[in-house]
Amino acid sequence: KLAGCTVFITGASRGIGKAIALKAAKDGANIVIAAKTTKIHPKLPGTIYTAAEEIEAAGGKALPCVVDVRDEQQINSAVEKAVEKFGGIDILVNNASAISLTNTLDTPTKRVDLMMNVNTRGTYLTSKACIPFLRKSKVAHILNLSPPLNLNPLWFKQHCAYTIAKYGMSMCVLGMAEEFRGEIAVNALWPKTAIHTAAMDMLGGSGVESQCRKVDIIADAAYSIFKRPKSFTGNFIIDENILKEEGINNFDVYAIA
Repeated sequence: KLAGCTVFITGASRGIGKAIALKAAKDGANIVIAAKTTKIHPKLPGTIYTAAEEIEAAGGKALPCVVDVRDEQQINSAVEKAVEKFGGIDILVNNASAISLTNTLDTPTKRVDLMMNVNTRGTYLTSKACIPFLRKSKVAHILNLSPPLNLNPLWFKQHCAYTIAKYGMSMCVLGMAEEFRGEIAVNALWPKTAIHTAAMDMLGGSGVESQCRKVDIIADAAYSIFKRPKSFTGNFIIDENILKEEGINNFDVYAIA
């Protein structure tokens, strides 16, 4: 279904971004890995180059690009390279995120800036850079990995800065879906449960994986969104719900434990 499509994914060197990349690669898609890890990190697996090898092995074509989404020049340069190599961009996945589940007094300004700049601003700028090319595509999807907008104080109380930064991504969906209605589908995807990634290990400590699902559930949900027409837009999708619509009822396959 995605053979020949070019998918631009931020933060695709590991975790959810890489899982979405590999799912699309199996169809023969072109994947632009827009991430910042170029050297092996002691605590986090994978670089843009190891991800590229896996994508090629899965049947896709890969273009690893060094992109810190805080840097507009790096974003624009990666978009230019993608268009030069693959002729356009069909799908954008805004996956790159920074997380700190800390309360107001325990969140240093540096952390606040990081979350705002990576999550909200990074998503906005990457979308802006890709939109002229997405407009020319028959597929034309933007997918933000961000939560449904829910103004219940419960979601702000323990980690106000993080929620504001992630909701910024969701507000991009709200605004851009309307602005580009009929041209580009813009949606958000969020997991029903915690997803097991290296970031989750660092946040949750040992044993956290027993409460998590595998990254595959997000990849499968994203794939089912990309199959939908451009008119499917402005939705805040929960992974399990869209897969139920696809007829999947057994979610044990996604459980770590």
